[in-house]
Amino acid sequence: MNVGTAHSEVNPNTQGMNSRGIGLSYLGLLHVLLILCCVCCSACTLLLHLVKGTPFETPDQSKARFYTYWEQMDYGVQFTASRKFLTITPIVLLGLPTVPYSALFYVYYCFILIN
Repeated sequence: MNVGTAHSEVNPNTQGMNSRGIGLSYLGLLHVLLILCCVCCSACTLLLHLVKGTPFETPDQSKARFYTYWEQMDYGVQFTASRKFLTITPIVLLGLPTVPYSALFYVYYCFILIN
């Protein structure tokens, strides 16, 4: 706050959300978040569930070349901390940006999340 500046508001932070264009800016931010979530889920689906083998050159991949990274992670043990985190994060991100949008975005994001 600037010293010596007079204003009539007790708390000047309250006027920021009522200013012109804040609603459009907020919707734009949510739209960007939705697109980022869709891109992130698409990339994770591709890298974790579709590509088989190892991401780096090894002379002998043996059994690893038949499994996806998700199947290789934590030596196939289910419900580890890393698997729980990678499962819960997209679900939480689903609820954040899809609230003010149409059903088409929601269906598309759910489709990406399920695959």
